[in-house]
Amino acid sequence: MSRQNSIFFWSITAALGGFLFGFDTAVISGVEQTLQQLWSLTPFQHGLTVSIALIGTVIGSFFGGIPADRLGRKKTLFWIAVSYLLSALGTALAHEWSLFLVFRFLGGLGVGASSVAAPMYITEISPAHSRGKMVALFQFNVVFGILIAYVSNYFLKDIPQEAWRWMLGVQALPALLFVITVLNIPESPRWLVLKKGNTQEALSILQIIDPATAEQTLVRISEAQNDTVGRTPNLFSGKYKTPVVLAVLFALFNQLSGINAIIYYAPRIFEMTGLGKDSALLSSAGIGLTNLIFTLLALNVIDRFGRRKLMLIGSVGLIITLGLVARAFYVEDFGITVPVLLFVYIAFFAFSQGAVIWVFISEIFPNEVRANGQALGSFTHWIMAAIVAFSFPSIASYLGGGHTFLFFAGMMLLQLVFVWKIMPETKGSTLEKIQPTVFAH
Repeated sequence: MSRQNSIFFWSITAALGGFLFGFDTAVISGVEQTLQQLWSLTPFQHGLTVSIALIGTVIGSFFGGIPADRLGRKKTLFWIAVSYLLSALGTALAHEWSLFLVFRFLGGLGVGASSVAAPMYITEISPAHSRGKMVALFQFNVVFGILIAYVSNYFLKDIPQEAWRWMLGVQALPALLFVITVLNIPESPRWLVLKKGNTQEALSILQIIDPATAEQTLVRISEAQNDTVGRTPNLFSGKYKTPVVLAVLFALFNQLSGINAIIYYAPRIFEMTGLGKDSALLSSAGIGLTNLIFTLLALNVIDRFGRRKLMLIGSVGLIITLGLVARAFYVEDFGITVPVLLFVYIAFFAFSQGAVIWVFISEIFPNEVRANGQALGSFTHWIMAAIVAFSFPSIASYLGGGHTFLFFAGMMLLQLVFVWKIMPETKGSTLEKIQPTVFAH
């Protein structure tokens, strides 16, 4: 296998965690009403059934840095793959509600941990010149997994007996592929040096990644390790203040764009503008496809344009589209105006925040605290996703569509200032060279 093919195989294997993350998140939409009837669930039980995986995701992301540091990136990815496999089989075979909840929660833990371990692993095994593209594969696979879950639900819905079990169980196939392929990837060379002191194995992996810079990179990693000898790095010490602030703000803005509210509640938003139910559902499928196409576009230009340029373009586009959606609600200019604007909104989001978040957060932390830093960024993202998703129906009904979307537009105006004034560029630099750039801000 050629050098480029090896790196691509390692990256796409880790990114399978993203595919399962997307599939697991979206698949519940096709079965939740059936489960409500099957087990005669109260409104509270129904809400818990839908959200239990999200609760697991928040917890998995919060603690995901611990196994990534102690066991290694590869072993953590293996156990994430196992959790996805058990979750798929367990939910598909569950004959009582409480058991179903346990396995959905387990899947959620896998989603949360994979949003920490997978981007971090890909960051640490990618050459500097193509790192953005490789890490963005994770987000592309998330979006692809969501789309495949919707398509899979559509084709399996007419199975005569217990179609819901097949909808959930089919996830076992990609999960099994993940379990098998993850056994054939190497450990992160940076983890080998920093946690095991194994410079020989690390060098052999670095020589596959980039033979021209392998020894130089090993020296830099070893120097970073020497700086931490005899002490346990504390993510919240003053030394790491800048990357901590950057990661938290980036993750906050990601959700304050309203993205999860729009994805989760797209049919409801479209119905608010007067579209019929069938048209609303069709428009929702279109959002998934638009998301996929523009994530793919971003993946191909992120290393050429850089992270900041994508974020500047995206921020301006999000401000304009959200502002126009707010205006449409204020003046009741409906018809196809709002669906068209939201499609354009999704395109700008996928091209910027969607593609950049996991790349940027995984790059800005020094090696010794990357696992905990990635966990902090991921946890911030997921806790905000939960808050926005749970509060959106109440806020939209209380404030109305105009005020709600104007708030999201205002948040994107703040994001534009953040990107313009604070966000550093990280493209093309080795991970060890990025640190002075970040800390200079």
